[in-house]
Amino acid sequence: MSGIRVVEVGAFMAAPFATMQLADLGATVIKVENPQGGDQVRAIGPFTAGHSSPFARLNRNKRSIALDLKSEQGAAAFRRLVQDADVLVENLRPGAMRKLGLGYDDLRRLNPRLVYVSASGWGQDGPLAHLPGLDIMAQARGGLMSVTGMPDGDPVKVGVPIADLVCGLYGALGAVSALQARHTTGQGQHVDVSLLESAVSFAIWEAGKYFATGEVGRPLGSAHQSTAPYQAIRTADGWCTVGAVTPKTWQGLCAALGLPELLADERYADAHDRHGLRHELIPAIERVTAARTTADVVAALDAHGVPCAPISDYSQVFNDEHLGQRRFFWDAEHPEMGPVRQLGSAMRFSGTPTRRGPAGPLLGADTVEVLRECGLTEQEIDRLLAEGAAAQSPTPLESS
Repeated sequence: MSGIRVVEVGAFMAAPFATMQLADLGATVIKVENPQGGDQVRAIGPFTAGHSSPFARLNRNKRSIALDLKSEQGAAAFRRLVQDADVLVENLRPGAMRKLGLGYDDLRRLNPRLVYVSASGWGQDGPLAHLPGLDIMAQARGGLMSVTGMPDGDPVKVGVPIADLVCGLYGALGAVSALQARHTTGQGQHVDVSLLESAVSFAIWEAGKYFATGEVGRPLGSAHQSTAPYQAIRTADGWCTVGAVTPKTWQGLCAALGLPELLADERYADAHDRHGLRHELIPAIERVTAARTTADVVAALDAHGVPCAPISDYSQVFNDEHLGQRRFFWDAEHPEMGPVRQLGSAMRFSGTPTRRGPAGPLLGADTVEVLRECGLTEQEIDRLLAEGAAAQSPTPLESS
């Protein structure tokens, strides 16, 4: 993505996560923030040296410009910024950018090659479009909370903001695809991604079952929708997961755990049939695993080629030997926080590795430099700063 210029008008997760992907891939990302406090994530802790730890990770490899888009002068400077941009990513409520005179139809007249990505809770149109939408609402309406958790338990959301994050991934993929299409058409386009449709797009197994049989998915804890054993198994000191759903891995599990009687039982010969008998199969397996440590069970299953893994908490994940050897984690420099440990990109390229640059910028750190690049004179920049339509760091940041 080197040579691609991206403008972000984002807050919280979806748009910033989308542009983080593009920045990791080499794009120049300019984050446009309100001079009064900036992205709300700046005010969310924990804090290091007065700065938001989550913000420093979510906004790595980006530049920050502080502009008041509600002011005539700030909006005019924004148009200058977008005039030479390749991509704009925003996740304000539908219609908000249009009210500022900065919607897709407004900006494509200024820059016909602009790819304009809008991320929102429910999409840019439809009966829900005007409503606020956060990750948990998308997980709820999108069905995820209906299949997450234990049977007969309270509703449970996925532990991370999955709809927000995947909406960001779809936004990044949409931007890259629209840029590719631009090579043929010469024109940009509007890309509409939503948290709701991102959440519903996960329902591969549930859709397969419902559209084939009319059966509605329900919470199954950690169990698979149609095969077994494929779930968490109790051990003497915790839990591990196992996926013995092929004939070979089922044989391996029975050999690893010393359960020849299960292998000989014809009722368990097929993974689908085993799923229907989970209520007796899993206790039979756990009678063995509950007397052995997680490490012992995983080692035995590994030796027999059975897919398995311990259930790690994040202190274990962030110190995982495998991830360490693959150099997944890395430190990004911040002018006041010092080194900020980062989660690596999940994309690995043999020839064009992802960027490992600075941590999330100070609010307005690049305002003057970016405005100069847009062709504004020193007098115009000084006037923007004097009138409060723009700001530059150091700017006091909220810390509580």
